[in-house]
Amino acid sequence: MTEQLEFLPQGVIPACLMPFDSDLQLDIPAYRRHLRDLASVEGISAITVNGHAAEIHALSFQEQQRTLEVAVNELARRVPIVTGIYADSSLEAARVARMSEEMGANALLVLPPNSTIMGGQLRPEMVHEHFSRITDSTELPLILFQYPLVSLGHPLETLLELCRTFPTICAVKDWCNDPALHEIHIRELHSLERPVRVLSTHSSWLLSSLVLGCDGLLSGAGSVIANLQVALWNAVRSGHLREAQAINDQIYWTVRAFYRPPMLDMHNRMKEALVLLGRLESAHVRPPLVKLTKEEIREIGQLLSRAGLDERTVYGLTC
Repeated sequence: MTEQLEFLPQGVIPACLMPFDSDLQLDIPAYRRHLRDLASVEGISAITVNGHAAEIHALSFQEQQRTLEVAVNELARRVPIVTGIYADSSLEAARVARMSEEMGANALLVLPPNSTIMGGQLRPEMVHEHFSRITDSTELPLILFQYPLVSLGHPLETLLELCRTFPTICAVKDWCNDPALHEIHIRELHSLERPVRVLSTHSSWLLSSLVLGCDGLLSGAGSVIANLQVALWNAVRSGHLREAQAINDQIYWTVRAFYRPPMLDMHNRMKEALVLLGRLESAHVRPPLVKLTKEEIREIGQLLSRAGLDERTVYGLTC
């Protein structure tokens, strides 16, 4: 195993996509190119693999192991790797976490299990047990993925108690989807005796989110616009509001392209965007996701153009 890089939960952390071939098998050569594209963006802090953007719901354990192996081979010594932990069974989540550490991941992004969707918020001991199983299997730093309260999100007191109980939770990826609650999360998590950092994933209102005091962002949109996210993050961190607003004017059109109903197609749209931008040869998705219509793909292209993105400018390849 290669020497581990230090992971710091801050700055811009793009979440990569997962290319498939026409038979819906892993397209490893395309995946390698995609990882290299993201790693070439100056200023990113890490890269997330096997997350939502990578259609983790459709990947077997063996495929997760294979894709992490490829990522480690491509990215080791260049940029830290965060890998997603997605499983409805806490035992399986622990198994994936153990494998991820053995394979060379630098941190884990823990997604909430769908098995808790029917009232899990009323049984906080369930999520406590889930994290207990994971932390017993690995010493890697953890990022807790906070969902909206209407789905799988944790009430504030549960969220804070998890962070107090499990010291390897170093950050929260906040997708509460509520600006007022988002600010409360930032302030409360930063105020803990052992402060926990907040990484925004509010990609549809990113500028508004970052100025509230986030420590960075972790987003699937970074699979396409990582360079714009880095520019926005640097401008906000430096207090350059006008510059941040100008960059956000570009990002706005990508938000229109990616984040609209049905939201489940957001990463499907990002794949089509990379085809249009010449960075992927095809945009296959695994069912139940289906191919977008020609009309929607054409509209994505128009919105990318309004954002100033083309084959020359994607990922900041040219100035």
